[in-house]
Amino acid sequence: MSTGTRPTVAAFDFDGTLTYGGSVLRFLVKVRGAVPVALAVLGDLSRLVHAAIVGGTASDDAKEALFMRLLAGLPAAELDRIGAEFADAHLRRRLRPDTRDRLEWHRKQGHHVVVVSASLECYVRPAAALLGADAALATRLAVGGDLLTGRYEGKNCRGAEKYARLMAWLRSQGIAAAEPVLWAYGNSRGDRRLLEAADYGVDASRLGRFGRLRRFPRLAQVAASSVSP
Repeated sequence: MSTGTRPTVAAFDFDGTLTYGGSVLRFLVKVRGAVPVALAVLGDLSRLVHAAIVGGTASDDAKEALFMRLLAGLPAAELDRIGAEFADAHLRRRLRPDTRDRLEWHRKQGHHVVVVSASLECYVRPAAALLGADAALATRLAVGGDLLTGRYEGKNCRGAEKYARLMAWLRSQGIAAAEPVLWAYGNSRGDRRLLEAADYGVDASRLGRFGRLRRFPRLAQVAASSVSP
């Protein structure tokens, strides 16, 4: 579907936008169990708290350290298998009806729908497929041989990296040259760069005027209008 000759693309964050709350710790518990995850978090608690406060590269580094501690040495194929199981269960339990409906609205308009997330690709990708999205762009883990290293492959898909990954995908699909109209939905500071770059940035958080994205229109406002750009 195009606006004149311009296609429309809708980019959705995953954690807190399409779903209620975060998914990373839940997934790690699914893979390793509650006790090993709790011990890993407690063992690096000061760094994780600091990362939660300051964000940025500190957050990227803290998350990578946690992955290295819990996932290094595991078979990549096994993580993909668990990721597919987790995606199905997580959506059944945690999917937000309001953003699901908005994603469906874009699909019915014939728009390109992409899920862009800092969470792990091994479960964001199958979750996006279950939602009928055209693509999933998420944080990838490096593999040595058939085993995970725990390190990122490339960068954590957060902040400016979300926009960079989306633009790379648009170019790979031949969409960027048509100067698409971009809708972007997010709920946290890690989504701000993407929303700022969009033609229509939408605050999908539940914090309203207390949230970091409060200058953007709220999801309920744009959903109520139901007007294609």
